[in-house]
Amino acid sequence: MTTYRALFAIREFRVLFVVRLFTMVGVVVSSLALGTVMYGETGSPLLTAISLFGGPLVQLGTARYLLASSDLLRPRSAMVAMAAIATTTAGLQALPGLAWWARFVILAAGYVAMGATSGTVLALLSDIVPEKAFVLARATMNITVGGMQILGYAVGAVLLAAFSPTWLFGIAAVVGAVAGALAWIGLTDRPARAQGKVVERSRQVNRALLGSPVVRPIYLMMWIPNGLIVGCEALFIPYAADQAGYLFAAGAAGMLTGDIVIGRFVPESLRDRLILPLRVLLALPFLAIPLSPPLPVAGILITLSAFGYAAALPLQERLIHHTPTDVRGQAFGLATTGLMTGQALGALTAGTIAQLLPTPHAEEWTMTTLAALSLATTALLRPTLQRSHPAPVGKPPRVTHGDA
Repeated sequence: MTTYRALFAIREFRVLFVVRLFTMVGVVVSSLALGTVMYGETGSPLLTAISLFGGPLVQLGTARYLLASSDLLRPRSAMVAMAAIATTTAGLQALPGLAWWARFVILAAGYVAMGATSGTVLALLSDIVPEKAFVLARATMNITVGGMQILGYAVGAVLLAAFSPTWLFGIAAVVGAVAGALAWIGLTDRPARAQGKVVERSRQVNRALLGSPVVRPIYLMMWIPNGLIVGCEALFIPYAADQAGYLFAAGAAGMLTGDIVIGRFVPESLRDRLILPLRVLLALPFLAIPLSPPLPVAGILITLSAFGYAAALPLQERLIHHTPTDVRGQAFGLATTGLMTGQALGALTAGTIAQLLPTPHAEEWTMTTLAALSLATTALLRPTLQRSHPAPVGKPPRVTHGDA
């Protein structure tokens, strides 16, 4: 079994890990600054929420036409370009006197670039590490993302208490530049995975991936149960008011623990069999929320639930088994775009249901409803997911863009 020592012995993995770390610091700090500025300038909770969570919808539109860029661009060049765009957008957001709509234009431009190249990092990761080490490598990158979210928001909150949001935009611009420089210096300049016209190939490969009876259930199991439970988490603030931070922290702790345990200590054969149990675990604890448990008990339930997010690791492993190298960047990009879109729609669904329910415990019952829908979705997808089960002998069938 691959160890952390063996993983970090790979020089390019170390570089990619540090680049991802700096990138996430920039994303978190810039997001916190933008939300603060937007609310301060408009006083609108709606515009503030859109500035924080509306980006995936832009990314979804981009994915339809530009997602093939993840395979058509040289990976190192794509990562440097992403870093340059992040630095530029953070610098533009720091300009004084911008209208709220101008800030949204700048934000959308960043998400267009992100949507076009969203599969680059994971596809490159699959090139850098041995196939048997991919799940641990992916889990380690997840830990980086989760840890930097917690640390970034904490440090950002401290900085906002002492400085203006302009300083945070400046920090985001600097760390973006550092990430780009590290990628340029430390990563091998690999060739593009494929050739072709970006719009034509984006649409063709998307159709092939989503039309595949083998790959489509993998995507749906990634997106729908996950998005519904993120909808539950979107109600933590109205549910727990000023104590919601404890619940978010409990969820982050459970997610990080799941990535460590499943990614490092569970062998591949067992890991794959845990997909359905982990998806059940993701939803089951929320069925107890209407019992109004004390906050510490609710925190334990949410920690247990978030452990179930680790099902994404063996699902991504199946995606590698069933996609050839020349479409892998787009395959991972589509997975990321669908995941973020599912989370945004889950949060929107949760807010709508809670708003419409005529009960003083609307948030609790909404969480239970979404959890039940997540369990039902997992049960419905179970038969079709069997099509992607790793073949015991030989190589499994793979989707190609010629299948469209």
